[in-house]
Amino acid sequence: MKRYFRLLATVLALVLSTASFGAKKAKYVFLFIGDGMSFSSVSLAEAYLAQERGVIGNDPLAFTQFPVLGMATTYSASNPITCSSAAGTALATGTKTKNHMLGIAPDSTTRLVSIAYKAHDAGYKVGITSTVQLNHATPAAFYGHNVERNAYYEIGKELPLSGFEFFGGGGFLHVKGKNKNLPSLYEDVEKNGYVIARGIDEFEAKKGDKIMLTAKKNYDEVLPYALGRKEGDLTLAQVVDAAIRTVDNRKGFFIMAEGGKIDFAAHSNNTIGTITEIIDMDEAVKVALDFYSRHPKETLIVITADHETGGVSLGAKKGYVYDLTVYDGIKEDASTTNVDEYMNDKVVMKEQSEKARIGWTTTSHCGGAVPVWAIGAGSEMFAGRQDNTDIPRKICKAMGIKF
Repeated sequence: MKRYFRLLATVLALVLSTASFGAKKAKYVFLFIGDGMSFSSVSLAEAYLAQERGVIGNDPLAFTQFPVLGMATTYSASNPITCSSAAGTALATGTKTKNHMLGIAPDSTTRLVSIAYKAHDAGYKVGITSTVQLNHATPAAFYGHNVERNAYYEIGKELPLSGFEFFGGGGFLHVKGKNKNLPSLYEDVEKNGYVIARGIDEFEAKKGDKIMLTAKKNYDEVLPYALGRKEGDLTLAQVVDAAIRTVDNRKGFFIMAEGGKIDFAAHSNNTIGTITEIIDMDEAVKVALDFYSRHPKETLIVITADHETGGVSLGAKKGYVYDLTVYDGIKEDASTTNVDEYMNDKVVMKEQSEKARIGWTTTSHCGGAVPVWAIGAGSEMFAGRQDNTDIPRKICKAMGIKF
């Protein structure tokens, strides 16, 4: 922890020592998307970190200490509350679409172009990563197109056709189609020149210009929850590090990294799951920050969310108090129990939240604005109020790419 705070102090000193945040073009760009993450859930994670030290307060995450803070509206073209595919499309393409559509304009026919393709066409290498399956809404929005976000097999077939140099995290939903009677999507991946590495050990051993990294076990699934993670389980921080090592080059790169299981936990109104998944994404942000410390004038890191999930509140009753000590010892217990069963036990989650006086308003998405943090080249553009469609446009501007 002390080493991290020394790193952050160095990074911030480098930022403040420059005459202007946007003095140089962003050559290396990281876009982190906390799926379902809100201002309140971030505050919840920071309160938990303080409680672990036995104090009242908020211990800052790495990304909440970035010098630029803004907010982004999230409504879709069809609804005041967006779904993940419409929000992912807005963040990837700068165009709003209807709920349940992916990479397609509201007219249901026009294929939208993501900033990942724009960066790739401009000569930058590209990495797409997530803690959930790579044909899920958010990561797929950066390469896929379909009028129905649940057409996972068809969307997955577009992944290797993108030519992006790195994909990492979960595997595929419907890897052999919904009825499990079609050729494996992994066959398409390999036929298009990708090396598939199952686990970090295989990644270290295998070489290739294009790589897909998945978990060692159950690689068609999402990555394990941070809570109760076993030794050897693949983490988002490892995946981001692998992405950097794959795409780092003189021209530059664009990496999108999604903390996708924040949303999974929030849909279940799972307080400790939401907390630990946000902290876990922050560990991946630290990997990007470490890279930034070596290239401060040419690196841009942007943190945001696609939407809020769950409507969490820090306090559910009168009395000016909530109590996160309810979750003391949960990490240790989770290592010896069935974590997936625990994380999806809504009865237990509700009982624990009520005891902690943490409130939830829904098991679905919310329509509130989401946070935006930024540091590095061009970061000043992300301050203040903006729409989610502005974020990819600003990234392109920072990179010197015509939108």
